[in-house]
Amino acid sequence: MTTDTTAPRTTDAGGARAVRRALLDNGALSALIVLVVALSLLSGDFLTTQNLLNVGVQASVTAILAFGVTFVIVTAGIDLSVGSVAALSATVLAWLATSEGVPVGIAVPVAIGTGVLCGLVNGALVAYGKLPPFIATLAMLSVGRGLALVISQGSPLSFPEPVSRLGDTLGGWLPVPVLVMVAMGLLTALVLNRTYPGRSMYAIGGNEEAARLSGLPVTRHKLVVYALSGLFAAVAGVVLAARLDSAQPQAAQGYELDAIAAVVIGGASLAGGVGRASGTLIGALILAVLRNGLNLLSVSAFWQQVVIGVVIALAVLLDSVRRRAGAAPGAEAAGTGAPGPRRALVRTGAALGVAALLGGLSLWRTGTGTPATGPRIGMSLSTLNNPFFVQMRAGAEAEARARGVELTVTDAQNDASQQASQVQNFTSADMAAIIVNPVDSGALSPAVRGANTSGIPVVAADRGVNGAATATLVASDNVAGGRQAASALAAELGGRGRIVVLQGTPGTSASRERGRGFAEGLKAYPGIRVVASQPAGFDRTRGLDVMTNLLQSHPGVNGVFAENDEMALGAAKALGARAGSSVAVVGFDGTPDALTAVRAGTLYASIAQQPRELGRIAVRDALATAAGKTVPPLVRVPVKVVTAADVAAFERP
Repeated sequence: MTTDTTAPRTTDAGGARAVRRALLDNGALSALIVLVVALSLLSGDFLTTQNLLNVGVQASVTAILAFGVTFVIVTAGIDLSVGSVAALSATVLAWLATSEGVPVGIAVPVAIGTGVLCGLVNGALVAYGKLPPFIATLAMLSVGRGLALVISQGSPLSFPEPVSRLGDTLGGWLPVPVLVMVAMGLLTALVLNRTYPGRSMYAIGGNEEAARLSGLPVTRHKLVVYALSGLFAAVAGVVLAARLDSAQPQAAQGYELDAIAAVVIGGASLAGGVGRASGTLIGALILAVLRNGLNLLSVSAFWQQVVIGVVIALAVLLDSVRRRAGAAPGAEAAGTGAPGPRRALVRTGAALGVAALLGGLSLWRTGTGTPATGPRIGMSLSTLNNPFFVQMRAGAEAEARARGVELTVTDAQNDASQQASQVQNFTSADMAAIIVNPVDSGALSPAVRGANTSGIPVVAADRGVNGAATATLVASDNVAGGRQAASALAAELGGRGRIVVLQGTPGTSASRERGRGFAEGLKAYPGIRVVASQPAGFDRTRGLDVMTNLLQSHPGVNGVFAENDEMALGAAKALGARAGSSVAVVGFDGTPDALTAVRAGTLYASIAQQPRELGRIAVRDALATAAGKTVPPLVRVPVKVVTAADVAAFERP
């Protein structure tokens, strides 16, 4: 009888020790559990079925890329090209299937083959050319992105319907991207653990020279490793394009860093020889959980980047401490299962980390946004790295405060996929209404349709959404503004001259529409010739650099049109004393810095859109639609050419 009662206790104690040991031996898993528990306590919207499925979908592309990168890192290599290869593969598929009429059954293998080919080129440069992996894949990063832009001409391409189903759900609830992620993860585990090439990868990463001396064909295996990375990147690109219903030439920018971070968080060593598929999956989930939870907690878009960076560093640091503690003599008391002093230190550090995380997130939750005294509205802006959208946010926040609305503002960082995830997070958080300023009008449609299905009204700001219902569009007319810019510049030049056009980010709707309007308006002035047209990414520094370069080959220009004020200010800096005297510069947006330059005569004019007013009206109409009121389908915010003669009417304190 004594034996019968004692055995279960021993088993229970052994089970507890096993669980404890599993958590200590996997720092990434422990970190993921801590995050899930913390976010569940802080947000009632986090631990819901729909939101957890959103996390899975949002982790899928990063995880698939990271699985491919795992092969490379295990061999002590690095692959910086996976984001560009993903975009290139998706672009090739869309171009073949929609523009060239190639059957989908042929276009898909060609797109996957494109990724494999890019990987083989990387492998050949590393294995045969003896280039450092960092340099070889950095070159492919640039080549792949450039080819995607060349093929698409900088514009998104519609995705073929059969392949777009990869972004849908099965049975109305199970996301296909999650299934693809799981399948690719199982394939990674199979290759690493059950195949000769997989075992060879660990040997090469552990000691390449020893592997070579033992007879392993190291060069051939490196080709296989980078080809696998390219294959997984191609699959990730197709899944990403399916989620967005379009192939974006600028898609997956920066995803290579997320993929590498996921692999390292998952326990792999950049020195090689260590890494596993399950750890990589956990690393990708940690990144997705962080972004999802911080959105739900209304954490500032700028602080989100800080938090994610700190958590990545802490996860790797704690895992490193855990490894050293586990290797130390006396790490556990012999025969007792009790933790040694170093493991106790790890546990204490983890507990303190949990406390700091909970306290910090609680502080950010109560310290951001407007008080929760009224309806909750989510607002996703294409970027906050631009004064125009910073002003739009300021106008929206001022209106929200005045009306007692809790407004959560997120920054998509000009990433259509990230913006789709933000809208999905708003939907699962059951916001009263959502305001979107699309990175791309077509790529956001699946996420907006999800909000439509959930009965959440969506207001579009500055740019419309194609293929989904929005309650209203609050915007100025970019095409009409482009025409006004052409007329203003032509009038200043007397109808004759040689001008330069600085374009925005290739593929964005704002750049396309403003450029089209300017080209249409310029047709009325045959005496004006565009001698150069180059993209400068809506960025002041790039505007300065591009304009400086163009002046070397076109020193006689007397006019500049920039598709936003930031590039116009950069161009004026490059022109120096010529700006406003012998060269007329026209910008677009009416930002405070630009209006100051117009007053000073450095810029001739700016097309003022009044972004604060745009943000204010967007919140007003979102609140109205949430209350069931009808609003006009289109609300135009007045646009006007602002010159030194009337700049005082548009300047704000």
